Amino acid sequence: MILPSLSLADTMGWIATAVFVASYFFSRPAVLRGLQMLGAALWIAFGVLIASKPVIASNILVFSAAAWTLVRRRERSSRRSLDIR
Repeated sequence: MILPSLSLADTMGWIATAVFVASYFFSRPAVLRGLQMLGAALWIAFGVLIASKPVIASNILVFSAAAWTLVRRRERSSRRSLDIR
């Protein structure tokens, strides 16, 4: 079997796709957000390689949203653990 030769951009795109799909199999919010951030970072790199501003911009937004919700969730859980009732 001969494997096709993939460009760097194609390889990055397939890896980003695999990470994106894998994120659907995790239910823990922190893991899910981490995979979303990793996937978005890979899609940003892909966008740079193919010089696609929409791909770059949309994934900067996805990365930012995932990071913001991850940090916000951690702050809430930290505050709850400090509450004494």
